[in-house]
Amino acid sequence: MAVQVTIYLNEADQWHHRPLHVEILNYLRQENVAGATALHAVAGFTGRQRLQTTHLVDAGGKLPVVITFIDADEHVNRVLPKLREMAAHRLIVRENVVIEQGSLD
Repeated sequence: MAVQVTIYLNEADQWHHRPLHVEILNYLRQENVAGATALHAVAGFTGRQRLQTTHLVDAGGKLPVVITFIDADEHVNRVLPKLREMAAHRLIVRENVVIEQGSLD
């Protein structure tokens, strides 16, 4: 059993004047998380906001960015407090998953 964490951001979110999604990935790497991915959406919305697409001229940094990572429960418990601080205003989802193939190494 492993834990998958998904963090829903938008591209305008920042942490210490840097893109939040990049800073979260840097933090997860420093903490030796098994792996993480940031996906940049072509369309979507966060927080019940207006739909944003890459076709809107005024999208202006509001397209969704989703970060997902999977690791052991103990490791996730260790990094979550900092992630809650970094993305205090955003949705963070945690769920137990079964690894069907591959490993966390």
